Amino acid sequence: MNTFKDLGIADDYIQGLDELGIKKPTDVQRRTIAALLGRDTDFIGQAQTGTGKTAAFGLPLLARIDAGQKHIQGVVLAPTRELAKQVQKHLFRYTKYSARIFSEVVCGGDKIDRQIEALKRPTQVLVATPGRLMDLIRRKAVDLSRVETLVLDEADEMLKLGFREDIESLMRLTAGQRNIWLFSATMPQGVKKMISKHIAADAPFLKIDKNHIVNPDIRHLYINCREGEKLERIVEFLKECGEQQGIIFCRTRQDTIDFGAALEPHGFSNAVLHGDLMQTERDKVMRMFKKGRVRILITTDVSARGIDVDDLSFVIHHQLPEKNEYYTHRSGRTGRAGKSGISFVLVTKHDEKRIVKLARELNIQFREIA
Repeated sequence: MNTFKDLGIADDYIQGLDELGIKKPTDVQRRTIAALLGRDTDFIGQAQTGTGKTAAFGLPLLARIDAGQKHIQGVVLAPTRELAKQVQKHLFRYTKYSARIFSEVVCGGDKIDRQIEALKRPTQVLVATPGRLMDLIRRKAVDLSRVETLVLDEADEMLKLGFREDIESLMRLTAGQRNIWLFSATMPQGVKKMISKHIAADAPFLKIDKNHIVNPDIRHLYINCREGEKLERIVEFLKECGEQQGIIFCRTRQDTIDFGAALEPHGFSNAVLHGDLMQTERDKVMRMFKKGRVRILITTDVSARGIDVDDLSFVIHHQLPEKNEYYTHRSGRTGRAGKSGISFVLVTKHDEKRIVKLARELNIQFREIA
């Protein structure tokens, strides 16, 4: 099954995928679609961010929707506002050439009164953050009584952010004839408890091998340097990239602020994104970046969740991430829709063993540059 057509995806959805440059299913898409399309089943998928999960669950979800019925039939829960909006945007694009399926996104940071008004329109798929969805339920602004599919995207991240009680409430509220499709990069005890309590014991379990999670269109480069040389090396790299846009990843909020200030005198327009920004500030930064008004976005791993910007040429790892799966998420911001990209790592003596382990566990080849 090497094409979406082989998997049974309808031609009108394939036309929408083609326009997005999505020609061939990834491993997670191929195996998830085969397990879900046209079937009434719960499902568990262990897969990292950046492996194509949205299309993997989105296409079978859309295929389950009865376009003639105007009530909410599918709900997707996501940990962050940015990821929720990204998921809804992709679902909308997939259906560009199909029978109209109405989707809405509701999340914190947007005015709830506007969301209440929007939900008065026909809505068949609702994408939401758990906290905001519970707020709307308490206001009796949303009806989930006829939901047939509940998707938990990045379940481990939602638990980390404190949404356990909200998710439990939403699973109870939708209990009955609905299926749960749960996706999680890791399987901590909290996720395992949720699975044993709410998901059918015979649900298919899919774990994507780490050998298949990194985009083959990305070149992985590294340079050995001392900590004090990082700014100089990054400036050299940015000059070679011309006017191309990219993201620089740092580990902490303070690192992003400090590096943004250090980069400014070198003439590279940049914006800083971190968790302490107000939502209005965050939105302003992302608008500037998406419209090309700034060339470089400097951010942390958590703040980068859900960033969806086309045609990014590179990502730079000012520091290696704490977890290997974060490397997949970082590098997945480039090399999208069949285009090539560069993932550039600055390696200090302290990092030498880490990068060898990273290459082995993710089955990627790093090329050293001078």
